[in-house]
Amino acid sequence: MPSAPLRSVALVTLGCARNEVDSEELAGTLAARGWSLTAAEDADVVVVNTCGFIESAKKDSIDTLLAAAEDGRRVVAVGCLAERYGDQLAGALPEADAILGFDSYATIDERLDDVLAGRPIAPHHPTDRRTLLPLSPAKRPAATSEVAIPGHAWGPTSGRKRLDDSPVAYLKLASGCDRRCTFCAIPSFRGAFVSRSPDEVLAEARWLGESGVRELVLVSENSTSYGKDLGDLRALESLLPRLVTVPGIERIRVSYLQPAELRPSLLDVIGNTAGIAPYFDLSFQHASAPVLRRMKRFGSTESFLELLARARELAPTAGARSNVIVGFPGETEADVEELERFLQAARLDVVGVFGYSDEEGTEAALFAEKLDPAVVAERVARVSALADELVSQRAEDRLGDIVDVLVEVQEDDCWSGRGAHQAPETDGNVALIGDTATLRRGQFVSAVVVSNEGADLVAEVLPGSVR
Repeated sequence: MPSAPLRSVALVTLGCARNEVDSEELAGTLAARGWSLTAAEDADVVVVNTCGFIESAKKDSIDTLLAAAEDGRRVVAVGCLAERYGDQLAGALPEADAILGFDSYATIDERLDDVLAGRPIAPHHPTDRRTLLPLSPAKRPAATSEVAIPGHAWGPTSGRKRLDDSPVAYLKLASGCDRRCTFCAIPSFRGAFVSRSPDEVLAEARWLGESGVRELVLVSENSTSYGKDLGDLRALESLLPRLVTVPGIERIRVSYLQPAELRPSLLDVIGNTAGIAPYFDLSFQHASAPVLRRMKRFGSTESFLELLARARELAPTAGARSNVIVGFPGETEADVEELERFLQAARLDVVGVFGYSDEEGTEAALFAEKLDPAVVAERVARVSALADELVSQRAEDRLGDIVDVLVEVQEDDCWSGRGAHQAPETDGNVALIGDTATLRRGQFVSAVVVSNEGADLVAEVLPGSVR
């Protein structure tokens, strides 16, 4: 009897690093259940892992779905936009054959079978996941289980399948968020904060190390909350030294740190532990205390500068980046000037500047004192110009520094990579010059910074430093 033809699927990932991990978990599930992974133009069905965080990301997701549906291809939407808007998105986007929420991840192969067979699938109906209580740690599935917690991806460690051969991989610490920032809708569709167990994180790190990964980037909605639901507020401080012992892994990077929760003990571990990048991805969002309070966040220019000073006292060449929101309801000219004062003093390596826009379902969307869009746009342009100038100045401060670079990209016989102060995709890179003929992707090399262009550096390889 002839075997059934192999079904093929393409995964297109948009949005943040957490989505990339979700896509690799979906790929692992599908590969284990008889699906082949291929390019979109060759696939029986295209799965688009969407982003639904801000307006531009939503538009990008919809445009990608429409493009994937060209030529009559079957298209399925998953991810945050699908979870957040579900049946509403299905009504507005008949080109998509299915709109699936997070609860469908554990049975994604069955849902794709339905799509190919032409069986109708009721679109996901969104629910405010803040009302769903997560399972207690004792009742969560083990690392070898295929049971899914609604709103969270908990596939087996062996079930994740890498979708590229990069020497860098993201490793998810947790899913969800318990904070209630007035501008952010993420908790409503990602649910409560749920940490993975340290043993599960370590098992996946070992698998990634065996797969050729040299740098791990730890991600979650709020990494400083890791372990609080496990009854251990210092779980991350305990986990990081264990991760640096994983064979094959040379560098660990922690992302998405909440300034108000960055404990001195965690600051010390990140700044003082060999193998942990002295890198602080700090979610400041603003620096004016009145604006921060309306955002339901904590801090001020002085407290943020003190935090950065403590980090640099531990690691003088530490990297620091942040995003800020300009034009929040009620923001005054004095508030903008305070933000500018902070940025001038902070010496951040990268600053992302975003203009405020209402997100439905958030508290801030109901605020009065909305600013005219033209005012918001003017402030974004103004703060962005300042940020670009300051980031370039900060890069110039690194002239003469020795940076530890992970070699990643070769173009026209020129190699580039990232220093310890640079995260993937967001923070610039290091172009390598000098003795580069024997360099290979995935190696680490020491190099001295000789010039810069914006946040990007040029550095000369030190002889004998390749490892």
